[in-house]
Amino acid sequence: MNVESVANPIVIVRVQKWTLVREQLLKHEPFNLRQTKATARSKRVGVALICDVRQGTRPWKKARLDDLSREGFRIAHLPEVRGELPLRVRIPGLHMLSARICWQRGGAVGCEFSEPLHVAVFEHIARAAQEV
Repeated sequence: MNVESVANPIVIVRVQKWTLVREQLLKHEPFNLRQTKATARSKRVGVALICDVRQGTRPWKKARLDDLSREGFRIAHLPEVRGELPLRVRIPGLHMLSARICWQRGGAVGCEFSEPLHVAVFEHIARAAQEV
């Protein structure tokens, strides 16, 4: 008797149950990027900061931050950016920061800091941006 030709009903049931469980685990609810935790609670300020940015081993480039919150920022125009690579940012007066690219639209880039800015640092930047 060939083992391959015999179908074990218990094995078939287990495979079917696993398939159903796997399908249920892989399902997810669609989400609206504008309603995510970071954007929903963030105080944002309009700024016009010129900073240095880079990805990987690419050379540093000048970029303008248009929008800033404790959790992230928006760069006005940054072509040829790759969403899967982290972005390094040097804001004048601060140490180098790391960020994840969340979205790209028409050359603009929205990023989330790896670690949120300290409240005092964010408020200092916001005050300085309003004085200019």
